[in-house]
Amino acid sequence: MSVERLQPITKIKRQQSRSSWHKAMACPKLILSCLLLQLMFSFLVLKVAHGQGLEVGFYQKACPNAEAIVKEVIGQVMSVAPSLSGPLLRLHFHDCFVRGCEGSVLLNSPTNQSEKDAPQNHNLRGFQTIDRVKTALEKACPGIVSCADILALVARDVVVATGGLFYDVETGRRDGCVSILGEASNDLIPSTANITTLKADFAKRGLSVKDLVVLSGGHTIGTSHCTAFSNRLYNFTGKGDTDPTLDSNYIARLKLSCKPNDQTTLVEMDPGSVRTFDIKYFDLIAKRRGLFTSDAALLDDSQTKAYLDFQIKTGGSTFFKDFGESMVKMGRIGVLTETAGEVRKVCSKVN
Repeated sequence: MSVERLQPITKIKRQQSRSSWHKAMACPKLILSCLLLQLMFSFLVLKVAHGQGLEVGFYQKACPNAEAIVKEVIGQVMSVAPSLSGPLLRLHFHDCFVRGCEGSVLLNSPTNQSEKDAPQNHNLRGFQTIDRVKTALEKACPGIVSCADILALVARDVVVATGGLFYDVETGRRDGCVSILGEASNDLIPSTANITTLKADFAKRGLSVKDLVVLSGGHTIGTSHCTAFSNRLYNFTGKGDTDPTLDSNYIARLKLSCKPNDQTTLVEMDPGSVRTFDIKYFDLIAKRRGLFTSDAALLDDSQTKAYLDFQIKTGGSTFFKDFGESMVKMGRIGVLTETAGEVRKVCSKVN
């Protein structure tokens, strides 16, 4: 074979070699692009799952005095009705644990089928205070601050008003348009829950065992109807007996206030300290005087019990800071942000 005939073949091989090299280089670039897209998608999923879209100071430009207005109204309310501190804190909890923190607990239903109509919510109070805050905000900044954010800000402000530590509240939530009685009945954790149920229900909302015990400390302020714990006094196992894990002297004391089938009487959850945000309720739990089965259950887990013991021993050295952090975490559950939902003009009805 002549040299002339070899040259074209060599040229072809070189071209094939260059083509293979370019293809080889293209593959890593394609893989890199795919990985970047995958990472971007994962980030967006995490953003939704962890309540991103919220930020401290969300209303700084659109309604710069929003938090100051909330604080002022709550200060006025607490000066004349300090007993509302617990109920107002509870509203935020009951909102977040059903459908997420999107204000659905505030909605009315013409057929009495909304969340507030569920048996577990019959004793909720503070709705008029939320309406009062909303009215003040609408006057200053019409259509800007959501009812869901009002619940979160009010919860923080009642904690501070009763002696708790200030914490920054993330805002930017929008309001949901759906409120269903059955969901509240199914999703709210009963006061009779054991430690297994408590841990599972908190975990599915992205909350840790530490969050569970910390947020239970919110029972340091407020009252409860006898119906939430009367089974521990009169019919714990269906045989007319009392709960053996509840201090017998405390049972006798509670029976003086709560008669069988009492539907109306209110009892202090933290007797003698009901209007002060402190760690005394942890002391009561350790002494087997926690009002609810769900509180007594905190002694049945090594991690929750260790936290209780540490706070009691150190005088609540980290509890106040921990409470703020756990409230922020809870406030991220199932939030609606950006274009989802709406900003209600009136908290009890959709626009």
